[in-house]
Amino acid sequence: MNDCDMKCVMIIDSELPIGVIANTSAILGVTLGKHIPEQVGDDVSDATRKSHLGIITIPISMLKGNKDILKDLRERLYAPEYSDLVVVDFSDVAQCCNVYSEYIAKAACVPEQEYTYLGIAIYGEKKKVNKLTGFMPLLR
Repeated sequence: MNDCDMKCVMIIDSELPIGVIANTSAILGVTLGKHIPEQVGDDVSDATRKSHLGIITIPISMLKGNKDILKDLRERLYAPEYSDLVVVDFSDVAQCCNVYSEYIAKAACVPEQEYTYLGIAIYGEKKKVNKLTGFMPLLR
């Protein structure tokens, strides 16, 4: 598939404080970059020959959610029909840990139904992503 057939969105709980929204989107973006490196473009040079690292080659739509929308969306994304999508979630389970090993240990003890999602990023075929998120307003 080419870039115009692919879509990337982040759905963030808009009720969170702005700092948590920013942190959530940064965490989701770093993980997306790891899992879709083909979408990170080449480095570029400006007119003064200064170099700038490559950024994602397709837009990322920032969508408005809340904890109920995110919970429902995350549950839907576990369905086999969406197994080809890249899905990154960030939850309260991860947010409360300062060291990654704490997160690993805590995640192993908390059932998924007790997670509260702060944000979810989805990358994949545009039609599938739109089916899941097409009704959601932009985060403004």
